[in-house]
Amino acid sequence: MPIDKERTMDHALPTAGTFVCHGITWANGDPRLLLAPVTGAPLVYAPVMGRRLGYQVSGTGRWCTGRYGFADRVRVEALACPDRAPAAAAAGSQCSVCAGQDDFRFAHRFHSGGHVPDALAVYMAQPHWLYLATFADGTTKIGTAAEPRKRSRLDEQGALIATYLAQSPDGRAVRFLEDALTRRLGLTQTVRATAKLTALADLRDLAPARAAHQQHLDRATEALSGLNVPAKPEPWTPPGEGDLLRAPGTGRALYPHDPRAGEHGLTVLSCLGSQVLVSLDGDGEQPGYLLDLGALKGQRIVLGAQFSSPPAAAQSALF
Repeated sequence: MPIDKERTMDHALPTAGTFVCHGITWANGDPRLLLAPVTGAPLVYAPVMGRRLGYQVSGTGRWCTGRYGFADRVRVEALACPDRAPAAAAAGSQCSVCAGQDDFRFAHRFHSGGHVPDALAVYMAQPHWLYLATFADGTTKIGTAAEPRKRSRLDEQGALIATYLAQSPDGRAVRFLEDALTRRLGLTQTVRATAKLTALADLRDLAPARAAHQQHLDRATEALSGLNVPAKPEPWTPPGEGDLLRAPGTGRALYPHDPRAGEHGLTVLSCLGSQVLVSLDGDGEQPGYLLDLGALKGQRIVLGAQFSSPPAAAQSALF
């Protein structure tokens, strides 16, 4: 999520109120829920580590998560939907008005021609990074990040291991490199959140992921050399908030309820991207449950200390 860190508002996790959830962001250097108060007040960036999150999902529809606006020449900022409108089926997670005003949506096909707003052209002219990220099951994706997003872009991926491959002069050149390595090495550019979560639940040994990452890194370095691009591998340093999740676990189970419905009470013990390890009220020494807080994106939630999760044995796994 491309957010201007300097313009975010720092808040404690609210204890009450109704919000449209925009998911998890690492723009401030740690994992935070991005919440849009339905009252129209400014976006809230609420820390989650070590906090109890009690909430109830309000209704069954999805709500608009706003758009991105250009804060200056090199940064963009999240903007809440001014109407807190329902999401339109044809516009993904946005309403039709926000989708029509979101110039950043053209960034994904910037290098392929078509419409390029002036502010986006300026933003894409800054240096970008090419990276490899490997997940708990050994799947490796290739991706890009603008210079101001070099750190937070990888922090939000939920990877076990990652390496910056090379710096590119601009966003157009880096996307050509991304596509070239995708074709040559058969790498993916996306990994589904459910696959990341399942892989973490099954994580027993870090060695296979490390070996897979090194293999892809060697091949990518060789491929870049063939394209006359100097590779300068630079390891990504994982944030400490994910240490428990990156460690091989035993007994960790997927959260047995759908976080997009009903009420829940969770205390976040570790966070890797948007994947979290949580304890439930009264769990004591249990190893915790895994779920993806990114699943709350577009949900309208009511926060409150009175909300708690149903007993873990009451349902079979829904997520």
